[in-house]
Amino acid sequence: MRQFSAAVQNVINIDNIRFAFLIKLEFNTTYYLTSFNRDIEYNNNIYLANGGLYEFDSPKFSSVVDRESYKIVISEVLDTLSAEFRANVVGKPISVFVALLDANGEPLLGLSDVLSVYKGYVDSPSITNDFEQKLAVIEGTSPMSDLDMVRSFMTSKNGMEQVNSSDTSFVEIFENKEITVKWGKV
Repeated sequence: MRQFSAAVQNVINIDNIRFAFLIKLEFNTTYYLTSFNRDIEYNNNIYLANGGLYEFDSPKFSSVVDRESYKIVISEVLDTLSAEFRANVVGKPISVFVALLDANGEPLLGLSDVLSVYKGYVDSPSITNDFEQKLAVIEGTSPMSDLDMVRSFMTSKNGMEQVNSSDTSFVEIFENKEITVKWGKV
């Protein structure tokens, strides 16, 4: 069971829960964005309110091992993310946190107060432009996305030399050596 700090538990006990998202994009430059109405300092970083955060998925609970995706949409007026996408951001980390707001509307920003709701990696970044607005769409997947990955491995002498030049395990495969294997009880 997840444990919450006393301050977070007090907010949860109130019927009207309000919150702000904190999004960290670790590209070639690290971007800190928030859905709050002003900049927020959390964990020695400034999360920008005017960073162009346009839309984001709500956290989803999944009880099975899957590759649940998460989508973030950011206004792309300055072309900074377009340049990042061209420099390849696939596989770069994404972190999404939620800071609950207290009764005064101020975010709870203690390290034990902010909740991590998503950690994953960029899977498919794209730019959309409908001549009225230009948006950077970042779709992230969980670490379980590797379950779908297929990697080929060349079983030849030269294939193994690319991995480890001192490994001779594939030398006999290369020479097509024939052996007899006895099956069952010997």
